[in-house]
Amino acid sequence: MVEVWRGPLAESLHAGHAVICDGNGEIVEAWGDPEAVILPRSSAKMIQALPLVASGAADAFSLSTERLALSCASHEGAPVHNAAVREWLADIGRSESDLICGPQPSRDKALKLGMIRDHEEPGRVLNNCSGKHTGFLTLTRHLGAGADYCDPDHPVQRACRSAFEEVTGLESPGFGIDGCSAPNFATTMSGMARAMAFYATAGQRGDLLSRSAVRLVEAMIAHPLLVAGEGRACTLLMQAANEPVAIKTGAEGYFIAILPERGLGISLKIADGATRASECAMAAILVRLGVLEAEHPDVKHFLNPEIRNWDGRVTGSVRPAPGVF
Repeated sequence: MVEVWRGPLAESLHAGHAVICDGNGEIVEAWGDPEAVILPRSSAKMIQALPLVASGAADAFSLSTERLALSCASHEGAPVHNAAVREWLADIGRSESDLICGPQPSRDKALKLGMIRDHEEPGRVLNNCSGKHTGFLTLTRHLGAGADYCDPDHPVQRACRSAFEEVTGLESPGFGIDGCSAPNFATTMSGMARAMAFYATAGQRGDLLSRSAVRLVEAMIAHPLLVAGEGRACTLLMQAANEPVAIKTGAEGYFIAILPERGLGISLKIADGATRASECAMAAILVRLGVLEAEHPDVKHFLNPEIRNWDGRVTGSVRPAPGVF
């Protein structure tokens, strides 16, 4: 799906899978194996947030669109993210110690360097999944459930699995434990694309799950900076798009896109887990569809990034493989 060129040679190749589905769950276009079984990692966060809205917890705690966006986010732990999560925790009567996601350093350069200078330790609020976990805590309190909300048998995770299987249209064959300690349910590439198409077409339906999906997609589109952060692919590509689109990365080379105006959902997996390849391939597919312009500087940064050596000379580039772009 992606080639890395140096001089006259394609020095490295990144294989993978991608699927585009319509609102009927039909495959519109595909690369690789649509039935490959994958772990979508953080690309599934909007599915993990679905019970937060559908249960009534979001309304019971008057969650803003900013908080709904954070529940779907893999944020960089910048001050804007940290402040928002801390306020949300306080409003539901919980604290950082209640988060099970584990401590992580900030990915915001200025804050990270400041914390190093001040000998500050990594924190749980800084974890890129702290918004999702605060959503889990909100649902936990709404349900009156126990504190270990990452236990696969906890009501929160049972609700997440039920929602996941509903929108993918498949029974999940199992799960892995994510970097943030929550179960990450497996499905096929086509199942994940079908789920994203469910979100893309949710506004055409009136059932509870669809209405909840609309709210999450609209929140992501309205607050791209909260979904990821300054300089991040999700944020920059959403801001550069010609139309409303929700884009979300996941670890190990996963990516999804939700295109409400076209009723399409996209899932993408780079087999070797390389982020440089997943960002390039997703940008290429969205350019192919006309959602992004190839010459937009923020799109070009991911679609065809230059490779430079230590002396600053351009020695090569990353580019989509023929047939992808």
